Amino acid sequence: MKRIGVYTSGGDAPGMNACIRAVVRTAIYHDIEVVGIQRGYEGMIDGDFRKMDRHSVSNIIQRGGTILKTSRSERFRTEEGRQRAYNRIKEAGIEGLVAIGGDGTYAGAHAFYQQCKIPVIAVPGTIDNDLYGTDYTIGYDTALNTAVEAIDKIRNTADSHNRLFIVEVMGREAGYIALNCGIAGGAEVVLVPENDSNVDDVIQKLEEGRKHNKTSSIIVVAEGDQSGGAIAVANQINEQFDYYDTRFVILGHVQRGGVPTCRDRVMASRLGSASVEALQDGLSNLAVGFINNRINHTSLAKATKNHREMDTNLLELVEILAG
Repeated sequence: MKRIGVYTSGGDAPGMNACIRAVVRTAIYHDIEVVGIQRGYEGMIDGDFRKMDRHSVSNIIQRGGTILKTSRSERFRTEEGRQRAYNRIKEAGIEGLVAIGGDGTYAGAHAFYQQCKIPVIAVPGTIDNDLYGTDYTIGYDTALNTAVEAIDKIRNTADSHNRLFIVEVMGREAGYIALNCGIAGGAEVVLVPENDSNVDDVIQKLEEGRKHNKTSSIIVVAEGDQSGGAIAVANQINEQFDYYDTRFVILGHVQRGGVPTCRDRVMASRLGSASVEALQDGLSNLAVGFINNRINHTSLAKATKNHREMDTNLLELVEILAG
């Protein structure tokens, strides 16, 4: 293999640049040329390519976002769109691809391989940490620490004003951020999509806290929780429980940005390098990941059909520690 392409797709995640850097420099180390594909699958269809060298990835390991830009592509969902992308790839002399992103990126890479048989290795880059075949995804640790830092600051205000704060974090279909930053931030209640939630139960827990003279509380809710998110929960609580001055905070996209943590940089570097080595070894249509801190290979067919199972026992831990 003499030339490969690398792209980022879907939502950005801190550490993507570190992964791009590792792909480029590992490939160059093995005398493989690298082409950067701008804007993910959209750029692939449009032929928005640029050659990458060692200098092109200098001083990016500490930067959030992605220097290759990213997008979501409706055109790539069609056979015609994928065929056009394949034609562009062949014209550029690209023999293999490294795809960095989440479940949508995985699905696109798998469909592309099935239709066009272009060798492709996927790397897990998403703050949601919900991809099958890896214990951690690139960007999750940074997003988690961003959320915990925000919750710590919010608790200062909650303690000062006898307030209940409902903090909404990202996670439309997965509650890993909510669960773990809830534990780390000392939340009294955590609401996640993987578990049936009931605002009446939340109010009962708040009432128990009031009886124990709690003067403030924090509730962490994932945006995709069936309760409807922070605003809906706040409205329901205000209607039935007036002990606290209730406020809500939606952290939103601040969780996607920022300087990646050491853990995310190291993980991204290892996975980026492993993706190039997998292509070199003739592997294809699979995702690289970490299982028990070791590089793991999972077929994209399996990775796109499954999601990581949450350990819901940790929700019991939240209740125990809330006291």
